[in-house]
Amino acid sequence: RIALAAVGAVALTAERADALAEELADRGLARREEARALIDEVSSGWRADATRFGERAGATLDSVFRELGLVTKDEAEELELRLAQLEHRLRLLEEPAEAGTATPPVQH
Repeated sequence: RIALAAVGAVALTAERADALAEELADRGLARREEARALIDEVSSGWRADATRFGERAGATLDSVFRELGLVTKDEAEELELRLAQLEHRLRLLEEPAEAGTATPPVQH
């Protein structure tokens, strides 16, 4: 999520930079092609930096969770699934035992 937020912020900044390039071209301070090439170069670097930052932040957060003895959402969901599977197996094992210990109906 952090990486996506960072990439989104970079995209927003790139849009503003693109508008600046258009303005520079309109004022005659730079050619559109040059301004757009510069914007593309800078924004691709920003995107790469934002992605790396997000990856590092995610890895750091995971290590903090582990140090605190906390689990991630994915780990909790995996444990819930395993618990449900074990409960199902237990019910399957209990059913034959219950059927064998049931008292037969009384006949008159």
